[in-house]
Amino acid sequence: MNAYPEVSGPDPDRDPNLSALLSQLQTRLNGAVCCTLVYGSCLRSGDIYDGLLDLYLVCDDYRSAYSSARLAAANWLLPPNVFYAEQKSNTGAGSDLTLRSKVTVISLRDFERGCSPAWFESYIWGRFAQPTHILYARDEYTRARMEAALTQAALTLLGNALPALPPQGRLEDLWVQALGMSYNTELRTERSGRARELVLDAADFYAALTRHHAPQLSPSFALQGQGSQLTYRSSISPTTRRWVALAWAVRRAQGKFLSVMRLVKGLFTFDGGLDYIAWKLERHSGEKIIIPDRVRRAPLLHLWGFFWGLYRRGIFK
Repeated sequence: MNAYPEVSGPDPDRDPNLSALLSQLQTRLNGAVCCTLVYGSCLRSGDIYDGLLDLYLVCDDYRSAYSSARLAAANWLLPPNVFYAEQKSNTGAGSDLTLRSKVTVISLRDFERGCSPAWFESYIWGRFAQPTHILYARDEYTRARMEAALTQAALTLLGNALPALPPQGRLEDLWVQALGMSYNTELRTERSGRARELVLDAADFYAALTRHHAPQLSPSFALQGQGSQLTYRSSISPTTRRWVALAWAVRRAQGKFLSVMRLVKGLFTFDGGLDYIAWKLERHSGEKIIIPDRVRRAPLLHLWGFFWGLYRRGIFK
C-alpha cells in the first residue's frame, strides 16, 4: 500500500469540459500520455475554472509524444515543455464555459528522476512536495509509480532542507521554510506568505507525509506531539550544515538561470508565450505588464533588458 495521502480533485467523468480537454491533450501528444497530474491554486480552491488549471502530462517518452523533432529535443534538453490549452463548451444553460490550462510535459523517466535526490535542481521535487491529484493514470502500475514518485518528492525536499533549517521547531514552520527555499531557486511572482498558506491549507497532508518519512530521516530527525501541535527536532553536524547551505546557494544561482532559459525556450515551444508571461506576471503582481513592440519583433535580442526591468521593479524575485 502506497503512503501518498489521498488528495481529492476534479473528476473528468463529472465534467465533460475537463474530459474533452484531456482527450484533446492526449491526441495532441499522440496518445503517449500515461499519467496526468493536477496541482496548484485551482486544485486548492476546488474551482478549475478560476484562473489556469495546472496540468502535468507525464508521457512515455518525448519521441513518442511529439511529431516535431525540435519540440522533442527541447523537452529532452531542458525539461519540461510548457504550453497553453483551453476547452470551450456551451453548458446549455445560457452561459459559455472556458476551461483554461497551463500544460507541462515531461517523460515518466524524467519525472521520477526529478522527484529523487538524483536531480540536484529542486524544480520537480520542490514543486511536487505539495498536494497533487492524479487526474488520470493509464493503469494501476503507472498510478503506483506516480504515487511512489510523489511520495519521494517530499522526502527529497525534507532531506535537502533539514540541514539548512533550525534544529527544532514546529512542523508547520519546517515545511513553510523548506518550500520557501525551493521557491527561492526560481523566478517567482507569488506574494510572500504563499508557502504558509499552502501548508496551513494542507496541514493533515504534511503531517501524514512527515510521519511516513520520519523513520528514514532518523536518527537525526524526530517528531513529537500530536495533531496541530507536532514539533520536530534534528541533530545535524555543523559540517553538514555548511555543505548544505552551499548547495542551496548553488541551487539558487542555477535555478534563476534555468528559469530564464525555460522562459526563452517557451517563446519557441509555447504559442502566445509572451502574452502568457505577461498574464501570469499581472495575475500575481497586480501590476499591468506591457510587452514592448521591440520585444515582440526580436525577443532574443530585447527580452533580457525587459526581464531586467521587471526584476528591478520587483515584479519577480
